[in-house]
Amino acid sequence: MARTQYYTATSIDGFIADQDNSLDWLLQIPDDRANANPFGRFFAEVGAFAMGATTYEWVLEHEGMIGEPLKWKNYYGDIPAWVFTHRELEPIPGANLTFVQGDVRPVHAAMTAAAGDKNLWVVGGGELAGDFADAGLLDELILGVAPVTLGAGAPLFPRRLLSSQVTLAKVEHLGQFAYLTYALA
Repeated sequence: MARTQYYTATSIDGFIADQDNSLDWLLQIPDDRANANPFGRFFAEVGAFAMGATTYEWVLEHEGMIGEPLKWKNYYGDIPAWVFTHRELEPIPGANLTFVQGDVRPVHAAMTAAAGDKNLWVVGGGELAGDFADAGLLDELILGVAPVTLGAGAPLFPRRLLSSQVTLAKVEHLGQFAYLTYALA
């Protein structure tokens, strides 16, 4: 059965970006990508994904996708993506993107139809993942906990979840990261 998953990296103190909305702290961690990063296994099971405008803009800027749109294809193939935004954003030429706003429920339905039996990935940020959880549409949190603390920044999940709502399903130690998978009730 397909699952809706929030897969992200986080600092030990629960931030997904620093106060300047930078991921430099994450990109500086030495890592044997071939053995320590489970993203390839994860993404092979993804049939559709959603992200917020801030995440999309970070990808555009950091990866230079407008000038090199084939990068998007190399990273994500033709997997459909929905970008939640309240403003007009530049589309990546040739990318399978839909810009949306408002309630996550109809978008989740469209993503589910597009994904078939594959999983749905909520890329980020934390507020968008929280919106999916608020609607009862988020099945799992998959957290790559990085060996850093940031002290402030964009919160991992700006919602209150009690232990009665969250069950630890899996723990992995890969390189410098602890990967924690939690099932949501």
